Amino acid sequence: MAYEHILYDVSERIATITLNRPDRLNAWTATMEREVRDAAKAASDNDDVRVIVLTGAGRGFCAGADMDLLAGIQGSNRANGGERPEPPPFDPASRADFHKRYSYFPAVPKPIIGAINGPCAGLGMVMALYCDMRFAGTDAVFTTAFSRRGLIAEHGISWTLPRLVGLSNALDLLLSARKVTAAEALRIGLVSQVLPQAELMAGVRAYAADLARSVSPRSMKVMKRQLWEAQFEGLGEAIEIGNEEMKQSFKSDDFREGVAHFVEKRAPSFTGR
Repeated sequence: MAYEHILYDVSERIATITLNRPDRLNAWTATMEREVRDAAKAASDNDDVRVIVLTGAGRGFCAGADMDLLAGIQGSNRANGGERPEPPPFDPASRADFHKRYSYFPAVPKPIIGAINGPCAGLGMVMALYCDMRFAGTDAVFTTAFSRRGLIAEHGISWTLPRLVGLSNALDLLLSARKVTAAEALRIGLVSQVLPQAELMAGVRAYAADLARSVSPRSMKVMKRQLWEAQFEGLGEAIEIGNEEMKQSFKSDDFREGVAHFVEKRAPSFTGR
């Protein structure tokens, strides 16, 4: 489909979703929300896609909800307790926790890498935290923003943020809504890597391309589900699930290929089956 507020591209088995309102630092809109979800579904359903990258056009990742949108809430039905209906579950077979409006990234069966290329605030921060990992350019700046708008910890950030940075750091970032540089984000575990600004997308694509070429897509799908669902499980349950998944892996084409390419000393040719 034609998109208004995002760009969508597939090359070298990498689907890139680019938030595309650079004149507004890619501020989030209802249109953008629908389009990102649609693009994530397109990437999920495309067997040629192995990895998804989410980034922003221009000098920002996402400055949060568009201020015109926030202003429109005042005095509206939503401001008086009304809510938009939730969209249908991205994957009905996934945990109910991943059926909410913004919590569906964990239900996407392929890894999602957030390439944080500039300011990342509010709802933009929420979406970045739902990515499976985050790489930041040196110009990236993070802020939760909510407390400075008279709001609260929205859309599950009270759950995702402390799991990455710990309770004390999460309280600091949420209560103060102060700006966090890329260097500090790396130190506290908010991002996985910081790359020189000019090299960010090349570095992210190199990492994604290695996953796409060298790693079993079936393994990535199962491990992603294991890790997200393990946040709700005890150790014993995680062990039992892992044991069962290992049995299923032994029956897979990707396991046979994983052994064969190693023994034959050649590049792998995984199918995801």
